[in-house]
Amino acid sequence: MTVPVEPPPTPWAFPPVDQADDSGLVGVGGDLEPGTVLAAYRHGLFPMPVGGRRPLGWWSPDPRAVIPLDGLVVTRSLRRSVRRYELRVDTAFEAVIDACGDPRRPHGWITPEVRAAYVRLHDLGWVHSVEAWSREDGTLAGGLYGVALGGLFAGESMFHRRPDASKVALVGLVEMLREAGAAGRLLDVQWSTPHLSSLGAVEVPRAAYVRDVRAAVEMPPPPAFAR
Repeated sequence: MTVPVEPPPTPWAFPPVDQADDSGLVGVGGDLEPGTVLAAYRHGLFPMPVGGRRPLGWWSPDPRAVIPLDGLVVTRSLRRSVRRYELRVDTAFEAVIDACGDPRRPHGWITPEVRAAYVRLHDLGWVHSVEAWSREDGTLAGGLYGVALGGLFAGESMFHRRPDASKVALVGLVEMLREAGAAGRLLDVQWSTPHLSSLGAVEVPRAAYVRDVRAAVEMPPPPAFAR
């Protein structure tokens, strides 16, 4: 297994997550250097521009939404959809992040700076895409990307061009994490939405999430993300 490249450490110190405001915003500023971004995830935070574009914010919502690996809701129709797609990992990362960041999508937050940061982390082996490719015509139908730190997978965004394609990518991701040994692993989805709740997302207190992150990041990464 190829070990991800550890970047130089960040010069920034993050405020304690319990100092977040009611929206989950902990602080504003800093940079998107690889060491800074990884330090944030290891402390239970994630970067996202304030107001969708600028300035850069660091967030730790309370409660935090996660999908338990034994709690993913897979309907009968979704099981049928799984057969229509081929799952791949990291074969079209930039296509996935560009589709997630399509400016025509509402509430877009993937700025050019955010895109560049996650592409760089992908090149270092810390960020991965899970892709659903159509078996009918071989096109990229949907997918997701996120940060993999040991036993933590922090989902960032997902997209679909065909029915259920993003959900199929999520099913594939959960299977990959389960195969690595589900105990102690975390699938973080940041904030709960009706869509994520329908897939099995639950909310946990911030303090519990941060505690579990500290243990999860010390675990070995899933073999599916080896290069």
